[in-house]
Amino acid sequence: MFIKLIFAGEYTKAMNKDWHSDHFCCWQCDQTLTGQRYIMRDEQPYCIKCYEDVFANQCDECAKPIGIDSKDLSYKDKHWHEHCFLCSMCKISLVDMPFGSKNDRIFCSNCYDQAFATRCDGCNEIFRAGMKKMEYKGKQWHDKCFCCAHCKVAIGTKSFIPKNDDVFCGPCYEEKFATRCSKCKKVITAGGVTYKNEPWHRECFCCTNCNSSLAGQRFTSKDEKPYCANCYGDLFAKRCNACTKPITGIGGAKFISFEDRHWHNDCFICAQCTTSLVGKGFITDGHEILCPECAKARLMAANS
Repeated sequence: MFIKLIFAGEYTKAMNKDWHSDHFCCWQCDQTLTGQRYIMRDEQPYCIKCYEDVFANQCDECAKPIGIDSKDLSYKDKHWHEHCFLCSMCKISLVDMPFGSKNDRIFCSNCYDQAFATRCDGCNEIFRAGMKKMEYKGKQWHDKCFCCAHCKVAIGTKSFIPKNDDVFCGPCYEEKFATRCSKCKKVITAGGVTYKNEPWHRECFCCTNCNSSLAGQRFTSKDEKPYCANCYGDLFAKRCNACTKPITGIGGAKFISFEDRHWHNDCFICAQCTTSLVGKGFITDGHEILCPECAKARLMAANS
């Protein structure tokens, strides 16, 4: 290794060392750096041009190198000139301002919120930091916007009932949708009776005449009104010609009719021998009915 002594003439002092003026050169292009601005990199000197060509970052906005005389603003491996660090939408400078990033683009806080922030399903306004958010079935509301669809009162932490795409407070849901008794018009909360496709409380479904409960009991109707068996028989039923009791037909009971006279199936018997005449021939004698044999015997007795 040979070292030349510096005896006289011009020399340069750099990096705490003394250099012949023609030996202090750019590490990249060998251009003399004596009297020139230079940059040290990995303990090697570079002229400004070579340093910027080799090491300067490229601006993400204008695609030009960020020189040593410019501020290099960086975020997530991206770099910008100070004057190029702008919102992608409104182009306002983001220097010393809060900003957001989306899809490799940067935005001021207002533009970011307008473009990407979650919006309330009630008022369509964005959710800003610190705002309380109500969520239900994939939808989101501001606290003040999560309201009953009918009365518009904020539900908050109170219970609610969903219906289609809306939510209702308990009282409003009952008012609009709950099943109501056809008689008293109050909400049926449990059980109930359906009559002619209309709902009733069990205690409200009563005989039109005596007001006794018909729930679980045999009943029939007259003029669209329900009656218990006893009241229907007393008020409207035909009466058996034999026993004089009402013929209601309730429960599938059969009866016989003949010339404006009516009998229970069990009462349609021969007045003489008490044989059932259901499905058989018979003869009338005044208010009585007789089997053919007894009618014949009575006729013979009357003629003898």
